[in-house]
Amino acid sequence: MELDNFDIAILTVLRDDARASLQDISNKVGLSTTPCWNRVKKMETEGVIQGYTVRIDPAAIGFMETVIVQVTLESHNDETLYAFGKALGEIPEVLEAFLISGDYDYYIRIAVRDTRDYERLLREKLYRIPGIRHSKSSFVLRRLKESEIPLVTPAAKASPKKSK
Repeated sequence: MELDNFDIAILTVLRDDARASLQDISNKVGLSTTPCWNRVKKMETEGVIQGYTVRIDPAAIGFMETVIVQVTLESHNDETLYAFGKALGEIPEVLEAFLISGDYDYYIRIAVRDTRDYERLLREKLYRIPGIRHSKSSFVLRRLKESEIPLVTPAAKASPKKSK
């Protein structure tokens, strides 16, 4: 789907406030409600808008620590990669998991209550996944930046030069 300036403006409003009413969105982007609603629905259908969510402070609900775990697997065949990814998907503390290039195979972000909780998670969940050769854990000391995908106005199409 090709996005225009109105689509980007709508996405910006929704990114900043997913609870914005259709009327608020329409007022902020300069469209009446019907075309605004049509654009939102089209972006939902096309998968540009994948859902609406609420951001929760992990510390407010007891998850005081974030751990970054890098994992190397014994094998890289399709079955092993699929099984490992499926197993990670079943661990609620795993917030994000990326199959990556480089020295490690996976980059995993995990939320835990404290170091004991992390030790429990390693013993009871992560290290029970078959195929792990090596892992390296790092506790996050401070989050320096957290942001969403940048929304930029589509580049103006260059008009062909007129010949003299």
